[in-house]
Amino acid sequence: MPDVITTFYVQQLPEAERNNHILQAPCPFCTEKNGEKKGLLVVFLNQESFFHGYFRCQHRCVAGGFPLHFARLRGISPAQTPGYDPDRNYFGREVDYPVKNLNNELLSFSDKLTAELHQYFLAGGVAPEVLGELQIGYNGRYLVYPYVQADGNCYAARCVHPERPEDFFWYGDERFFTEGFRIFNAQDIERCENGTLFLVEGEKNLLPLKQLGLPGIAVPTAADLEHLEPLRLAWVQTIFLWVNHNAESEAMAKAFATRVGYKVRIIRWPENAPRNTALFQLATGTNNQLQQTVFAMVREAHAFSPFPTPAGEYHAFNEHLLQESADSYANLTSGFAKLDRALGGIHGINIVGGTPKAGKSAFFIQIASTMALRKLPVLYYDFENGRQKIYLRILCRLSRLSLEQIRSSTLNPEERGRLQQAQQTLQRCLHWLRVVNDRKLTPETMRRHIDFLRHETRSDYAVVIIDSLHKLPFKDISGQRSAIDGWLRQLEAIRDELAVSFLVISELERAADGQFDRQPHLGSFKGSGDIGYSADNAMVLLPNWDPFDNSPPTDRVNDLWLVASRERSPGKVGSYRLDFPYWGFREE
Repeated sequence: MPDVITTFYVQQLPEAERNNHILQAPCPFCTEKNGEKKGLLVVFLNQESFFHGYFRCQHRCVAGGFPLHFARLRGISPAQTPGYDPDRNYFGREVDYPVKNLNNELLSFSDKLTAELHQYFLAGGVAPEVLGELQIGYNGRYLVYPYVQADGNCYAARCVHPERPEDFFWYGDERFFTEGFRIFNAQDIERCENGTLFLVEGEKNLLPLKQLGLPGIAVPTAADLEHLEPLRLAWVQTIFLWVNHNAESEAMAKAFATRVGYKVRIIRWPENAPRNTALFQLATGTNNQLQQTVFAMVREAHAFSPFPTPAGEYHAFNEHLLQESADSYANLTSGFAKLDRALGGIHGINIVGGTPKAGKSAFFIQIASTMALRKLPVLYYDFENGRQKIYLRILCRLSRLSLEQIRSSTLNPEERGRLQQAQQTLQRCLHWLRVVNDRKLTPETMRRHIDFLRHETRSDYAVVIIDSLHKLPFKDISGQRSAIDGWLRQLEAIRDELAVSFLVISELERAADGQFDRQPHLGSFKGSGDIGYSADNAMVLLPNWDPFDNSPPTDRVNDLWLVASRERSPGKVGSYRLDFPYWGFREE
């Protein structure tokens, strides 16, 4: 089905032709500007791309951007444009700009660009059209980079020696030399509202990206990142940050990413790149393969993550495993048909109580990995088992091998093939499943985790599993009940704010004789009177087998009961037989 952005462009460009994820049409802006169809407008519509909805004219008659910029250029009502928010405030509209500007001087500076300078830029793949688009000039000794403001006028420029970038000075109105205005090509920020923007160190390093048709801004030096107010970039969804290849610039980049958050993805230089390399130098040395090089590095860029990388996470798990082996919404469903039918899928806050050793963790681990393998982002907050046990249990179930078999070195070829296939599946799964053991977890940290994972997987939904409610961190052990109730209030807020589904394990209350009730009810839950108010669904998992019986583990069956629900009728959900020895359950 077409998304709203695709529908918007198709409606606005009736002559367009679509080829896979590219929409091409005669440029309406060239037509309006020159009275004839000169350029070709290209729109990128791959929903999995960070540049979904980005348009540009191949003749550069206007600067490229995302749907709201397109609407402004076409005179379309913003209210009819995807992503419009009437409550947004934009930087620069409250500034009182002076009457005097440098616009006419910029024209004379542009005329002074020499053939040698044009050749200098061409060596980095930068054509004269890009220099003209950004109004770059020359005053006879210094390159002149104009800092155009939000009103479209230039009041200050930075003059940089072509061969010695440390030799520079500011020219024009000194009010616009100050830190808050040191953004080159700042107009691209508003053009990239709800989209993606490059942020680079040094004006010259932005030029190769503009040559490729990419949107971007620059700060004079990496030190200026410290003074770049995050609110200036509030309406940009993703920022690719590209600084020079040296320790000082990279430290500044990390500090900036820490302040701005998950939307920043730092471009990392290859290990074999010489120190102090800059983007313009990279363009000079790539022999017309800059586009391929740039997008390869963009694909490798990672958000400033609160998690280890999936590759690092899997590597750590696999190393432990090798040591142990001696030789080396509608989609929000659990995978259990009766459970999904009883609940209508995994939505809201679902609390499951159970007796000790009933298999609550194994049950939830199975649901978590099943959902992650269907590319649903899952956060598993574990205070019971540890990462290694969780990953190993998933591996057992996927490979249909016991723990002892996996740790052994005597697998036959067929078993080893199953194990290898399961390991590959688990590795893919870890992009969508993140296990957290943070004993100092706070609700704000949980929010950041959820926000990051949704952004990283480009998903509208996330599932959070908590094992268990009574082991969530709290300060005062004497106030455990009030602390649990406080956490439940926070889970309700996160559910509502971030469209998150919760699966929460709870302990059950023992009767006066030390036994557990065989008849499940809402009062069975331990330590909180708020579970009945907070849970969208409250369930109890009870063993339907005698713990002192010597019958085989495969005969063990647990019954799951829905004891309270906002929308569903209480009753028995289903019976779940232990899938021994693979750390899972089969729904009867």
